Amino acid sequence: MKSDSSVRRETPLKGRRIVMGVCSSIAVYKAADIVSALRKLGADVTVIMTANARKLISERIFQTLSRNKVYCDMWCEIDSWKPEHISLAESAELLLVAPATANMIGNFACGLAPDMLSSVYMATKAKVLIAPAMNGVMYESAAVSENIEKLAARGVKFVGPDSGELACGSVQKGRLACVGEIISAVQEILK
Repeated sequence: MKSDSSVRRETPLKGRRIVMGVCSSIAVYKAADIVSALRKLGADVTVIMTANARKLISERIFQTLSRNKVYCDMWCEIDSWKPEHISLAESAELLLVAPATANMIGNFACGLAPDMLSSVYMATKAKVLIAPAMNGVMYESAAVSENIEKLAARGVKFVGPDSGELACGSVQKGRLACVGEIISAVQEILK
């Protein structure tokens, strides 16, 4: 068995560039654990938050955990001549969206880019991993099912959702996959 110090030194994702989209699901608090776990594995994580995600959790949390600037707005001052949605899209080896809402999955599937995250999705050639999190009835709706099928046919990978008690109190499939399962999926994609 490995000691705690040797486990901490293992960095299977060392230097891997991950752009992580965070959407406005109640599971957004788990996104902080995902960012932290990815950093501990050596990944360079940059977070993009949707406007509604910012209503549920502070961007400062993600900035502190990732040690990178957090992007929220397409129209803020830019650091260089290249628009951020393009530079982020080009730098990513993986675009991870966790939690992903029905709205964002729909934007991706329909080619809509009204915000920073969907614009990065449209501009990237990186691999994409989506971890849905939403009400079970929404997840099982024909529209969401069709959008997931459309994205899967384009090569987008999915992890979860899991079944369990949801924010609305019902027990259904729609919970964000556990952090460990998401991290394992990231490692598998970036092998």
